[in-house]
Amino acid sequence: MLAVAKAPLRAAWLGDLAGSWIFYSVLPLPPGITPRFERIARFAPWVALVIGGLEAALWQGLAGAGLVAQLALVLALGSALSGGLHLDGAMDTADGLAAGPQRRLEAMDDSRVGASGVQALLQLLLVRIGGLALLAAGAPWALVWAAVWGRIAPLVAMPLFPYLREPGSGTAAFHRRHWQGWWAELAPALLLLGALTALAVGLGAGPWWWLGWLGVLPAVLVPLELGRRLGGHSGDSYGACVEWTVSWSLLLMGLLSWRLSAAG
Repeated sequence: MLAVAKAPLRAAWLGDLAGSWIFYSVLPLPPGITPRFERIARFAPWVALVIGGLEAALWQGLAGAGLVAQLALVLALGSALSGGLHLDGAMDTADGLAAGPQRRLEAMDDSRVGASGVQALLQLLLVRIGGLALLAAGAPWALVWAAVWGRIAPLVAMPLFPYLREPGSGTAAFHRRHWQGWWAELAPALLLLGALTALAVGLGAGPWWWLGWLGVLPAVLVPLELGRRLGGHSGDSYGACVEWTVSWSLLLMGLLSWRLSAAG
């Protein structure tokens, strides 16, 4: 009886993991797994671990090719692996903020990118480039940590702010509909953060067992600020939370890593 009772639970979490895999990345899903699109946001940090790991591997593989090549190709890979999903949301959110409260959702729904969206994209990339340039040898670690924190940020936003669109509408409404509480939704992410910390300690990766935790600041502050300014959140602003958290995490880690290196 116990085994029978546990089977649907296992199938549910595995289906959500598969759904998260194909929703948050363009990576192929292994055969034989049926995706489910309910509580997929809790597994987004795990998908981010793979994306950040591939970015880190490319950065290492391009060692000696020059910083410009590393920056350009790693940033291109990160965008390609996520399908540009979050960057699109960040640009739409910027256009919505610029349009004002009355036309906010209309501007965010417009398929055309406005001047504010282009500026947001440029700023995101420049902040990210600056952070990675400061990190140098620490960039692979930072890429992984930042990717994970970026996907934790929407988990902060979901329960704290109303959904901006009508109930049942919008491509991301199901996130709030299937929310089952802080612990249930954040547990996989917390487990992953603990594993990253333990790995950094075990590999003797210098200060990276705690430097990576700097990402908690943007992961909390970005969704809070965007939620305050927008009066809530939507799928677009969840994407903006991801992108701005990744960028600010890289910059914070880069600045502190640089100062530590200079002091040493």
